[in-house]
Amino acid sequence: MTLLDPRVPRFNQGVVGVLSLAAFVAQTPLILPVLALLLGLGAFFGPQANPLALVWRRIVVPTLRLDAPSRTKDAAPVRFAQGVGFAFLAVASVALLVVSSPLVGWSLTLLVAALALLAATTDICVGCEIYVLAVKWTRRTARA
Repeated sequence: MTLLDPRVPRFNQGVVGVLSLAAFVAQTPLILPVLALLLGLGAFFGPQANPLALVWRRIVVPTLRLDAPSRTKDAAPVRFAQGVGFAFLAVASVALLVVSSPLVGWSLTLLVAALALLAATTDICVGCEIYVLAVKWTRRTARA
């Protein structure tokens, strides 16, 4: 089990949420594939591969002189949530840049922005909660 500083996903979610919302407001869909890539790196290769986690460790922590976290959290639910965000933003990118379907593209973008900002501001990660429920459900069905 990989553990991580719980502030890292909140920083990541804040950046993704703000930039997704900014992409919508500015009608700039080219931001979305970049955000999808950032989420995909973290989801598929772990927190150490996420460029925003690197920014957190190398720039934010030393600049703000933050102490080490008092607790850590399992990275698996965060990676799952990042995978879902990656999928949504990848589909949004294709919808906006290839298929010319702004309703689908911007709807998915706003969903990602809303859920990312919810997680960043309240620590309620819907993707993480879905992961936990799925693990409980699969364990229960495996026992039956």
